[in-house]
Amino acid sequence: MPFQALNLPPYPFKIKKTEQGYYLFDALRKKDILITPEEWVRQHFIQFLINQKQYPKALFAIEKGLKLHERNKRTDIVVYNSEAKPLLIVECKAPSIKIDQSVFDQIIRYNYVHQAKYLVLSNGLEHFCCEMNYEEKLWEFIAEIPEYTSINC
Repeated sequence: MPFQALNLPPYPFKIKKTEQGYYLFDALRKKDILITPEEWVRQHFIQFLINQKQYPKALFAIEKGLKLHERNKRTDIVVYNSEAKPLLIVECKAPSIKIDQSVFDQIIRYNYVHQAKYLVLSNGLEHFCCEMNYEEKLWEFIAEIPEYTSINC
């Protein structure tokens, strides 16, 4: 299969080939999804959060719609806390897309709506996480994406 190796653990996805391309069964959305480079990253990152960081499957929203400046946008991954408030948002890019200031600006704009405590950017090869401090209106990059049990509040 023509899929790029990522800087994330491999997972045993259910993949099938059709005339339209390769499809992966998304266990959270419960349907087959066409595998694009960005979707490949998104699916790996979802599994990483569930399996390595212990985020409960029930708290995920994938491609969550939001309204920003009268435009409809979608956040790749939103994970909620036990009180149903956004805890962590993830912006996924294809491996060929460099994580730069424009990508960071995008997730900051989305977070004006979500108000999540943690923001994550990933192209599957590089991952960045920052923690928001709303009282001081600052963010700080942190070395690792926190485990769910350490941040669920």
